Amino acid sequence: MPVKHISILVPQEAVPASIVDPRYMFTVVNQFFEEMGEAPPFHVQLIGLTNEVVLNKGCFSVHADKLTKDITSTDLIIIPAISGDIRQTVELNSAFVPWIVDQYNRGAEVASLCIGAFLLASTGLLEGRECSTHWIYADEFRKMYPTVNLVDDRIITEDQGVYSSGGAASYWNLLLYLIEKYTNRQMAIRASKFFAIEIDRKSQSPFIMFNGQKKHEDEPIRQAQEFIEKNVSEKISIDELALRYAIGRRHFERRFKKATNNTPVEYIQRVKIEAAKKKFENTRLNVNEVMYEVGYIDVKAFRTVFKKITGLSPVEYRGKYNKSMARV
Repeated sequence: MPVKHISILVPQEAVPASIVDPRYMFTVVNQFFEEMGEAPPFHVQLIGLTNEVVLNKGCFSVHADKLTKDITSTDLIIIPAISGDIRQTVELNSAFVPWIVDQYNRGAEVASLCIGAFLLASTGLLEGRECSTHWIYADEFRKMYPTVNLVDDRIITEDQGVYSSGGAASYWNLLLYLIEKYTNRQMAIRASKFFAIEIDRKSQSPFIMFNGQKKHEDEPIRQAQEFIEKNVSEKISIDELALRYAIGRRHFERRFKKATNNTPVEYIQRVKIEAAKKKFENTRLNVNEVMYEVGYIDVKAFRTVFKKITGLSPVEYRGKYNKSMARV
């Protein structure tokens, strides 16, 4: 097995764990191979623009093994999660961009962890491609990179050697995915057991908390959003909303989609399902009771929409997040 060179970037304002964790995982897999009497498959290095990067307002200091100017060839570039003001952080690390693009054009693969996707997107390598990031930053990502197809429910995306992961700790699943790709399934399973990670997890939908996008300038649409949210138990039609705000239906739908990134129907569904999730988490109401309280009367329709949005059935969701019901 040829040795793969893994370059873990050390950007300004990086989240320290997202540098340490991939380094640890690839190093542990090397140890697994050595225990079997085989050569380690990975050469892992921390790559920076400077020899030392201070993170978390001086709490951590990371020393790079090499600088980008010293690396002429690599197999995989890992972009860790970043923090702070996203636009400023991307600008702070813009000097990485030409090197990342050059290495990709030479055959390297590139993977972003969590909101490291913002730095990856700044390279242009995601133009017209799918990408994942932390669900809470989805609206900001779409504003900054409108030509990227953000799939904010996905744990992992892969497109022509460009990878991304969903929010926070879900990057462990991308790391396992890469371990399997570069070694084998058995080694990925062994790593998942060592790190106590659920392998093959594909969706971050159960973790998404819907908070409708209101950072826009379309006041009638904002009022429509607030009306939907205040009347979660009611059956609201698009015609009713358009009439209430004196906008033609087609024009209303276009403006709503432009302002919120959701159609009116999607928005109503997501508001109702978010309300249902909270009731499953915090009350002992059964599925039918919750369904009626959020304005559904058709059990099949409610279950279908709930699973589409959360990735779980109502019963599965309640069992996962309501401790009192889990004991029943």
